[in-house]
Amino acid sequence: MTVAKVIELVGESRTSWDDAVRSAVADAAKTVDNIHGVEVYNMTANVNNGKIVEYKANIKLAFGVLNR
Repeated sequence: MTVAKVIELVGESRTSWDDAVRSAVADAAKTVDNIHGVEVYNMTANVNNGKIVEYKANIKLAFGVLNR
């Protein structure tokens, strides 16, 4: 039996939403083992002078904590 834990994170990027998601997963992977999946549930951006200056992605990250 595998037990999974889900945490919520916010990734940020000046390039794209895709990069914001990848950044959040990469940062989490530095301290979290056994990452199984990611769900993107919200994307927002900061706008300055009519242009997007920062992309943000809210994600849920699932990882295994017990495997029997």
